[in-house]
Amino acid sequence: MSNWPNPILFGAAYYYEYQPAVLGGFDAESAKHRLEEDLDLMVEAGFSVIRVGESVWSTWEPENGRFDVDWLQPVLDGALEHGIAVVLGTPTYAVPPWLARLYPEIAADHQTGQRVGWGARQEVDYTHPAFRFHAERVIRKILARYADHPAVIGIQVDNEPGVRLYHNEGVFQRFTDHLRHEYGDVETLNREWGLVYWSHRLSTWADLWRPDGNAQPQYEQAWRRFQAEQTTEFIGWQADIAREYVREQQFVTTCICYGRPGIDERAVADQLSVTAGNPYYRMQDNLALPFDRSSSTPHWTLEGTWALYHAADSMYGSRQEPFLVTETNAQAIGEPSHNMPAYDGQWRQAGWALISRGAKMIEYWHWHTLHFGAETYWGGVLPHSQRPGRAYHELAKLGAEIRKAGAAIEGLVPHVDVAVLYSKESEWALAAQPALANADGSSDHGSFQSITGPFYKGAFDAGLQTRIVHTEQLGDPVEAVAEFPVLVAAGIYAADDDLLDWFDRYAAAGGHLVLGPRTGYGDQEARARLEVKPAHLTEAAGVWYDEFANLGGEIAVRPAKDSPLELNATAGATKWADGLVLDGAEALAEYVHPHYGRFPAVTTKAHGSGRVTYVGTIPNDAFGAALFTWMAPADAWRPAHPSVTATSGTSAEGRTVRFVHNWSWEEAEVELPAAAVDLLDDTEYEAGAQLRLGPWDVKVLLENH
Repeated sequence: MSNWPNPILFGAAYYYEYQPAVLGGFDAESAKHRLEEDLDLMVEAGFSVIRVGESVWSTWEPENGRFDVDWLQPVLDGALEHGIAVVLGTPTYAVPPWLARLYPEIAADHQTGQRVGWGARQEVDYTHPAFRFHAERVIRKILARYADHPAVIGIQVDNEPGVRLYHNEGVFQRFTDHLRHEYGDVETLNREWGLVYWSHRLSTWADLWRPDGNAQPQYEQAWRRFQAEQTTEFIGWQADIAREYVREQQFVTTCICYGRPGIDERAVADQLSVTAGNPYYRMQDNLALPFDRSSSTPHWTLEGTWALYHAADSMYGSRQEPFLVTETNAQAIGEPSHNMPAYDGQWRQAGWALISRGAKMIEYWHWHTLHFGAETYWGGVLPHSQRPGRAYHELAKLGAEIRKAGAAIEGLVPHVDVAVLYSKESEWALAAQPALANADGSSDHGSFQSITGPFYKGAFDAGLQTRIVHTEQLGDPVEAVAEFPVLVAAGIYAADDDLLDWFDRYAAAGGHLVLGPRTGYGDQEARARLEVKPAHLTEAAGVWYDEFANLGGEIAVRPAKDSPLELNATAGATKWADGLVLDGAEALAEYVHPHYGRFPAVTTKAHGSGRVTYVGTIPNDAFGAALFTWMAPADAWRPAHPSVTATSGTSAEGRTVRFVHNWSWEEAEVELPAAAVDLLDDTEYEAGAQLRLGPWDVKVLLENH
């Protein structure tokens, strides 16, 4: 990867095979002209990378065993001539009709015996041997032909895996075998899962019931874990094939859509050379700070500026390394009824936000807006007219800035004030037995995210920089203190003794451990623990509880007596309350309520060289920001202006790079605490100078030491 053409790759997915000039029966000269025009426009916009080939198995192999692999050659040759690198994709996520027709048994079952209808994508059981045979064959044909092309810098295997859980017969039988090897005999499984309950004791492995109607949480935990392992194995299988063809400097990755049900993102990333992900976010007023939630309507894309940063930190956290953005917004992204292209400046803002958190490639989906198909209104860099418009010109500005910043931003490692812990095991456990409720009273199967998200957002609103860290990545607790001075462990419901003891050692070594709801309640099998909660941590935290409640509405909170916490009148507790009992800790905040007022909402206690703070509720925005403002040491670079954010990182040269954003229509000014030079326009600033930010503006500063 050291031979990449630019420190930050910048480009788009490019589907030459979707071009009307290629599909519409025009002559070869017209198709060649369109390709040349596209590549010339890319160069003018500062593009340095394209992604190709991942969506069209039926083009690579029109019929069983008949391959056409030559059609991509002009694209790769043209890219090379224009100095544009190429990420080559394998097409295994979109199977051709002939394969579905010849092998109907490869269809995925979304319930036992209920097949996923064909006609979209990702409809097959990718563990099935027939699918694997044909997938391997087409992968090898493509890679043998193009992996050594000098334009190709990396291989993307598959696309956004983990879209569903597979209930196919073969998958279930392998699951049964997996349990047999894991537990040894049915009596052990009966004991570990508590199958005496409701008369579920097995007498033989043949008694294991199907997952469709299952209500037992220990079964669900094992089922979700097994499903994720199938995805990890599938991507690892493809990656191993790709490694037979790639050169040493080429990477192998897949593009991850975070939050899909059948994937453990960290485990999949461990199979790859580099993490790559697809953050799609809502634009226009959804990027405004402060953010008015009441003006927003539900949609599947990320909502709010904090969520864009959270996506970037999640991608970095998968390997604790810089990452690639394989897809993100060009124009409006979504259904035909959801058209919200960015305001001027917002593409720059989002691009630099991703770079500031570790992105070393930003690739838009996609180059030209499709004229047909399910994603006709997923707007590309070029509109349907294929003439450069506002999106193209705005992205060209960003491309020019990335080229100008150059080596100054190479190898950037984002700074971190707070680490938020992530646990896939706890996510599954809280999906099986949701702790929280939705607004309509239904169970919130995303309870893990609903618990951890407000803690991340609280840190973001306090102006802090956050790292997502997986439980498997914690390492030595003493070393973790140096890297993560504040560690949030909220929602860590499924945890073994070693992990809970690690929390204790981290705080004792000097870290500030922040415990939140559900942490330390269940064990590794998601069974409720016998110990007083939070298990293993009551002494360190100086607090315990044996009751808890869901809150039907928001409850106001106020500082406890002599508390250093500063809370305004809008601070509140939402969704949950642990009935905390002080046992050595001090109360920081209390509920303003005739019943819940008997319990502290937040407590804190010195422990060894560090501190344990227990947050017994889900804080609202004002409460979360206040908590993290209290936790964090003062930082002169942390702006007070409500629409301004400031993030930073250390470059490969050891220099500090600052990214200052104004997420607003209103101009803003920030007093610079240190001398710096603007990497984008060469302006030099002295310490104490006023940095002026226009509407939806961003400045990239190299701090002078």
